[in-house]
Order: sequence, then C-alpha cells, then structure tokens
Amino acid sequence: MKLHLTNISGIFQFTGYGAGYVMINRARHEQNLVVLRDRLVTDWQPAGFDELKPEHFAMLAGLGAEIVLLGTGDKLRFPRPELTRALIEARIGLEVMDIPAACRTYNFLAAEERKVAAALLFC
Repeated sequence: MKLHLTNISGIFQFTGYGAGYVMINRARHEQNLVVLRDRLVTDWQPAGFDELKPEHFAMLAGLGAEIVLLGTGDKLRFPRPELTRALIEARIGLEVMDIPAACRTYNFLAAEERKVAAALLFC
C-alpha cells in the first residue's frame, strides 16, 4: 500500500508498505528497524518476535520517545510483560499492532509532533 506524504519536511515518515517491507521517505527497508521522527535505527537486533529480550526494550526506552509502537509482523503478538519492564519503569507507552497499523499510526502521531517510535519486526 502506498501512503501519501503530508507537507511535513525533515522527518522520517512511512510512504508505503507491503509483504515483508516498508518504505520510509521512499526508501525500501526489509529488516527490523526503529523509526523516529529524526532518525532511523537500522541495527535493532532481535532475530524475531520469539527472540525478544529485556535489553531490546531497554534500548527502546533510551530513545526519548513517549510512546513505542511495536509492529509484530503480519499478525498481532504480545510480548511477555517481563520483557517490557524498561518501558514501564520509564513511563513510556507501548502499543502492539501489526506492521501496517504501526506505519499508519506512526505517521499520524509524528504529524502531531508527538515523540513516537515505531519498532518493526519483520521476522
């Protein structure tokens, strides 16, 4: 699906997505990543949903976001609460959704100038 850009310049936005990929500012990405308004983290290391560890969420807690959107692939999967403790302790919201929903929600929140991060798991 192709998403339409708003007139917001200088921030990272999702411009499309499909099976196994997302487009960010028209560049294709097919690996796990974290998207923030001002930067991309392309080396987010979980090997997949089943490999998520507390340190993956601790890294997300240190990014300065007030809400993290966790895109869990093409189906909704919730991480165990003990994994997300770093976000809870930092008082950072966590919303779990599939990748398409995370892309749309991120764009909406980023356009509102919210401190949002989209952490996407492709495997």
